[in-house]
Amino acid sequence: MITLIFAAALVSCAGPNHDNKTNNMETTNPKDSVTSIHSFSVKALDGSNINFADFKGKKILIVNTASECGYTPQYKDLELLYEKYKGKLVIVGFPANNFGGQEPGTNTEIKTFCTKNYGVTFPMAEKVSVKGDDMAAIYQWLTTKAKNGVLDASIKWNFNKFLLNEKGEVMAKFDSGTKPMDEEITGKL
Repeated sequence: MITLIFAAALVSCAGPNHDNKTNNMETTNPKDSVTSIHSFSVKALDGSNINFADFKGKKILIVNTASECGYTPQYKDLELLYEKYKGKLVIVGFPANNFGGQEPGTNTEIKTFCTKNYGVTFPMAEKVSVKGDDMAAIYQWLTTKAKNGVLDASIKWNFNKFLLNEKGEVMAKFDSGTKPMDEEITGKL
């Protein structure tokens, strides 16, 4: 089954911005060298918990998102992907303000924006940092081979995507320009 985790972050033509003021969203901090994302639990935009152990048996797509980015319209295709593969895929979005200040809103504002403009129904985590000294623990795990056991990666802009298998192991990383409905992604579902 596929679980898509959509990390929310805004994409624009501006450079990095480390003005993210976020709460610590991880309620469980896995040990180093954890091979499964199922050890993580994070806060959602609405304050509830997103427990990745609940996604066992599904693929997961994690996306860092932003509301004021050139890639923001990908929300539409992320929702289409989620609806089409809902039985075997979970998408989790992670809003982030690391690039060009493209996600300046509060968690409430982000939730309203995503729902009103794109009809987003997939899980959205609360705003985090996806790079730098204040990088969220889940992103430290996603981007560090010594922790995830598969690959080292860097987040260069909004709407980078990580695909994980049914066991919660990293399968692939896709840069911002890879659209959610591209064969590069759907072919792995």
